[in-house]
Amino acid sequence: MIPKLELHLHLEGAAPPAFIRAQAKRKSVDLSRIFDEHGNYAYRDFTEFLRIYEAACTVLTNPQDFHDLTLAVLEQSAQEGVIYTEAFLSPDFCGGGDLHAWRDYLAAIETAAATAEAQMGITLRGCVTCIRHFGPGQARQIARCAQETAGDFITGLGLAGDENMLHPKDFAYAFDAAREAGLGLTAHAGEWGGPQAVRDTLGHLGVSRIGHGVRAAEDPRLMEELAEAGTVLEVCPGSNVALGIYPSLKHHPIDRLLRAGVKVTVSTDDPPFFHTTMRAEYDALADTFGWDSPEFDEIARNALDAAFCDADTRAKIAARLEAT
Repeated sequence: MIPKLELHLHLEGAAPPAFIRAQAKRKSVDLSRIFDEHGNYAYRDFTEFLRIYEAACTVLTNPQDFHDLTLAVLEQSAQEGVIYTEAFLSPDFCGGGDLHAWRDYLAAIETAAATAEAQMGITLRGCVTCIRHFGPGQARQIARCAQETAGDFITGLGLAGDENMLHPKDFAYAFDAAREAGLGLTAHAGEWGGPQAVRDTLGHLGVSRIGHGVRAAEDPRLMEELAEAGTVLEVCPGSNVALGIYPSLKHHPIDRLLRAGVKVTVSTDDPPFFHTTMRAEYDALADTFGWDSPEFDEIARNALDAAFCDADTRAKIAARLEAT
């Protein structure tokens, strides 16, 4: 139960299956096809995972739903020892990208976050996220939502979705807009795309963090460049194994990346989809690679340094880490 920081968590993707089933029942929506016989999310590959993810979101239809979802997700994270988390928030799922609707959804999420911080001791910050396969035109609208609500709570812009679609340069306008608003920048890359996808994302979007980024391990020179630049990788080992990028954790490159001086962090991505938790991730890393206090302290420091939050919040989280 050491204090943990998580930088890569999709709010909707963290929805417990029981929460989505209850929403569907209350709204008389048949979502039985997205669950297996044990009540877990059911999918065969990444493409189907995206489809099931978006189907689950269809019963999250108003700000109150997202208020309740935020509380449910933060409660689970707090139970795993997480003291600071950054969640990817998608205006596409919160009012269809409409700025006025997004403000209402965001207010509900912020209210829930304040309650969770007061009652559970977990701090949440939001990273507005464009969905890659929704296209660059929609990404511009999402970036506007981020620009207009940037502040103490909305602190970043990200890019998620199907990495096999389009090119990072197609989203440069959205990232330039977010940069002008003072937001931190991150983008998924090097999960399904290889090392070149990481290079392209860094070159065209100017991000300080890469979501996943693990395929960088296939290029020793790229690993050197990441280490030299201090680029932070938001690594989600359980997700990568569950989706078949690696056959098992022992084949995962996170330990090799860490030893090469790359600043890695550890997150759960979409935990109920991948049957994981932050505690399970830490346990697996300890069991597989022999990680202990030095490694876990290092990834916590990496996460704190890379967090998209203000100086006062960073100092508060640092104090909690130092107290343990």
